[in-house]
Amino acid sequence: GSYVMAKLCCTYSESAIGCTVGQKATIKALGLTRLYQTVEHDDSPAVRGMVNKVSHLLTVEEVATQEVANREVG
Repeated sequence: GSYVMAKLCCTYSESAIGCTVGQKATIKALGLTRLYQTVEHDDSPAVRGMVNKVSHLLTVEEVATQEVANREVG
């Protein structure tokens, strides 16, 4: 069958200058290295927690993608 899996589009929209070391590390761990860069992550509790920690620095959109699972061949 198929199911819909959400992804999060995170755009680095505010500078981390003056932020704590932990917040800067979270930005880096999300794969963001420069302002206005956008990355896409699977929606999971771990990623949600990271996004919430630096939500004041990010612009986040939820994108639904169609995934197909358990396809049988032949």
